[in-house]
Amino acid sequence: MAEKSPCFYLNIFIIFVEICGCSSVVEHRLPKPRAAGSTPVTRSNNTNGHIMKKLIPVILLIFTFVSVEAKLILSRLHSNGMVLQQNAEAKIWGTSNPGAQITVIPSWNGKAYRCKADSDGRWSVYVTTPAASYRTYSMTVKGDGETIRIEDILSGEVWFASGQSNMEMPMRGFYNCPVEDAIDYISAAPATDKVRMITVPIRQTYEPQETFEGEWKGADQATVPDMSATAYFFARKLNQSLDVPVGIISCARGGARVESWLPKEILETYPDEDLSREAIEAQTDYVRPYLAYNGMLCPVKGYTVKGFIWYQGCSNVGKHQQFPERMTTLINHWRECWGDTEAQLPFYMVEIAPYRYKSRDQISYASYLRQAQHEVAATVPNCGIVVTNDLVESYEKDNIHPAKKRQVGERLAYWALNRDYGFNRVAYSSPHAVKCVSMGGGSELGIELTDCPNGLSRWMEIQGLEVAGSEGVFYPVTYAYYEWEPKVLRVRSEFVHDPCEVRYGWGDFNPGNLKNAEGLPVAPFWIRLK
Repeated sequence: MAEKSPCFYLNIFIIFVEICGCSSVVEHRLPKPRAAGSTPVTRSNNTNGHIMKKLIPVILLIFTFVSVEAKLILSRLHSNGMVLQQNAEAKIWGTSNPGAQITVIPSWNGKAYRCKADSDGRWSVYVTTPAASYRTYSMTVKGDGETIRIEDILSGEVWFASGQSNMEMPMRGFYNCPVEDAIDYISAAPATDKVRMITVPIRQTYEPQETFEGEWKGADQATVPDMSATAYFFARKLNQSLDVPVGIISCARGGARVESWLPKEILETYPDEDLSREAIEAQTDYVRPYLAYNGMLCPVKGYTVKGFIWYQGCSNVGKHQQFPERMTTLINHWRECWGDTEAQLPFYMVEIAPYRYKSRDQISYASYLRQAQHEVAATVPNCGIVVTNDLVESYEKDNIHPAKKRQVGERLAYWALNRDYGFNRVAYSSPHAVKCVSMGGGSELGIELTDCPNGLSRWMEIQGLEVAGSEGVFYPVTYAYYEWEPKVLRVRSEFVHDPCEVRYGWGDFNPGNLKNAEGLPVAPFWIRLK
């Protein structure tokens, strides 16, 4: 039902006082104790009738207030300044009295779209949106004897941004965790019709929510500092390339696990998840299962979007065996929530950043989690992943919020531009190692890489590349060159005479600097000679 306003509770308080007044009448009419030997007093049967006469108007008043409060309400997503997905059937929804007839009339075509509220008062309707432009529109919603007018509407490209703290991280940064060159973008000329964002506040609840507090804000010096930096840079690049408005729904929670963004009914099928209230309360708040899904995702799921961008995984380090199945489940479930039964909505992820994750037993669990992320990107339809192995400085090994957010957002945009907007000359996919062969009479290894049509960016001073022989001890590569024919990365080390395996960027914090000629970093790998 509709959310109750403060006036509702004030009215209930007044009614309560009225009832208390009737109670005092009842108490006043009770017979006083009679003195010894006096004549018994008989209570009049009219007392109860008198009380009921007092209570009936009050009861009717309560029902009147409850009825009045169940008025026409729109989702916060449908408010002044909103961006609608262009050339789409965009979903508009809200609440009202059950059975109310709702009419939505957008200014761009003047058509009336009608629906009827269900028995719980919920209603939704789909409106046809115009092509993207910087022209502003309005929308009128009528029902329950009320009229709501939404102003300053834009039609453009809408994306849903989610994950954990590196997606949540605002342009102003976190404490001791700045965003590189943020001041340049905060002080830039206003772009209120180019980039708009609505941010869902952090909220965790045990029951699914229907509302949240938030508003659409255009990008200017007052609003950019609080916008998700990664999502802002993504939107900014799309706007520069497409020259249309870009809207972002930012819905991220620092530290959230994949399980934080899944519904309880799915988690109940996982034997390792204890969903008792006691077990959940015993966990650190940000990793608790399904609560962010209820409190943050439920109020906004279904808003018509072009696709999803996702930056998460750090809190699942150590659980890499489970990650591919659960992340795949999340993507599939979210697509279902948006009515996408054919996996048409793109889902672009970001690889977790190099960081000292305190892995145990000399095993780099972060590397295995990255590997699991790449597995998801390779196996889920219409999915992709951005590599971040080159986007950290040595002093950031204990900072899980690296400063280079512009590159992350722009690399996400390259995926969208190429795959979803027809910019087929824009490079978007990082090179991946797919095969290892013996070369140079057995003293060298050749690594076959994808997405290197013009070779690599360097063959000297390569960081993060290591080779090992039969003894399994890794040494830095001292020679590397990308051959023209066959196209393989030739590597050797003066310390290894029988190389049989090579790895790159493998470790919790082992940054690399190897990129293809287009500037996209090679994905971390560990590959063996077969």
